[in-house]
Amino acid sequence: MVMVQEGSKYDQLFYPYLFEGEQTSREDVIAQVRHSTLEKCHEIVALRRQVFQESAAAIMATGQAMALAFAKGATLFAFGNGGSTTDAQDMAAELINPPYAHWKPLPALALTNDIAVITAIGNDVGFSSIFARQLIALGKPGDIAVGISTSGNSANILQAIEQAKKQQLLTIALSGYDGGKIAHSPATDFCITAPCDHIPRIQEAQASVYHTLLEIIQALLKET
Repeated sequence: MVMVQEGSKYDQLFYPYLFEGEQTSREDVIAQVRHSTLEKCHEIVALRRQVFQESAAAIMATGQAMALAFAKGATLFAFGNGGSTTDAQDMAAELINPPYAHWKPLPALALTNDIAVITAIGNDVGFSSIFARQLIALGKPGDIAVGISTSGNSANILQAIEQAKKQQLLTIALSGYDGGKIAHSPATDFCITAPCDHIPRIQEAQASVYHTLLEIIQALLKET
């Protein structure tokens, strides 16, 4: 038996079954953890399937446009907030240092990497400009801007996409919920939306989308 103690508010919020009654059996705890894990797996599989069913053509078109841009010498700039920051960094890392020997290294930069630049722009101009200002300095016509936002409403992502469009970059967004403002912006060339309101599931689906895009890009570049 697992002896129940008072526990922190965090424990009581995330592990309520440990505080129901005086004692909880180890078997019950394991069973509830197993059930919770399987539910999460079912949810992400279902969401990935839905994204594929609803956005397969858009994903393919996006990958084709990105491959064409890379073939012409483009650099990709990726950006996002919070967990989407790590997705942007992962996308850039796998372009620069591909996970497969037969993939071609491609120029990419995550605009989340330089904390000195980010804090300087945030302090001097404003947080909504931390990515747009970098694109002003670095982006060239024909380059690729990829903004990742779970809500689709992040002001700094939208501003960066709008700035990228002004500079004639290919603009791509990964969003969640109903797509948000970024999905309906005329500055966004392609937007792939994970139609869900649970952020962890959205981010897992977005990771599947950008990894699929990388595979499409590499397959198409191999043919050229």
